[in-house]
Amino acid sequence: MSEIYNDSVFWIEVGKIKPNPFQPRREFNEDRLRDLADSIRQYGVLQPLVITRRENEREDGSLYVEYELIAGERRWRASQLAGLSQVPCLIRAGGDNDKLKLEMAIIENLQREDLNSVDRALAFERLVKEFKLKHTEIAKKVGKSREYVSNTLRLLALSEEMLDAITNGKITEGHTRPLLMLIEHPEAQANLFQEIMIKRLNVREAEQIARRIANDRVRKKEYILDPAIMELEQKLAETLGARVSVERREAGGKVTIDFFTTDDLRNLLDRLAAGEFNPTNSTQDPSTPATPSEELIAEVPPPDPAPEVDLYNIKNFSV
Repeated sequence: MSEIYNDSVFWIEVGKIKPNPFQPRREFNEDRLRDLADSIRQYGVLQPLVITRRENEREDGSLYVEYELIAGERRWRASQLAGLSQVPCLIRAGGDNDKLKLEMAIIENLQREDLNSVDRALAFERLVKEFKLKHTEIAKKVGKSREYVSNTLRLLALSEEMLDAITNGKITEGHTRPLLMLIEHPEAQANLFQEIMIKRLNVREAEQIARRIANDRVRKKEYILDPAIMELEQKLAETLGARVSVERREAGGKVTIDFFTTDDLRNLLDRLAAGEFNPTNSTQDPSTPATPSEELIAEVPPPDPAPEVDLYNIKNFSV
């Protein structure tokens, strides 16, 4: 192909251009496309599309030309909505190089920050699986660090429901950090995801819960807890409708109760003062306990030799 193609702008019929099969973007917002189409009607296409050109032979021996997008699919779609017959294009050599098409599409979207984190992760995955690129090689091509590429790819370990929530803007990329902290505990991860969705937790609140769950699991793994203590911990959580952690020490122990708002704290204190310890009185689903925006920590004094420690006694709690 002549080098002039790499430097000149050509006006190509919209109908002769095919979309890029390696386009990393899966979603095109219809409202934004209409807004872009309105702008194109008024000002035209200000930035040329990038395409490849290929000559093909028909059965009768005649030749025809095909054009395929490398970058600029939003402008191409919006131009169709705007009713344009031709669009300005830059023709790039290497039209048969699939890796080049994918690389250029990814780079263009990254430069314009048009890719959401899930589409970006899927695009990186294609470069790894289909073109055998290493994380460091991808990082150099897109101008990012190796850690950025590796962390982006980790998102694909989340469930489809979580990935859809990211794509649709229901949770942010920052929320994926606490979710990935619980990747080895699917049930706890799913519960945290539901808390984020229902309670609209911010990233900091979600990270606090994830760390608490991870620490509790480490604690229970390192120390063989008394089954009676674990049963009391569960009953407390069910009764109070909050996440409860009981830590037994050589002398006495500590009870930690999570709460979300000041009203939650008042309700907890009222119930403790009233002695409402029947689990059937719990009004909150224990599977979605309160967010640990703050903590109510009760120090349990060493038990007397005679009676067994009553963790439910109000005298054992202090704010």
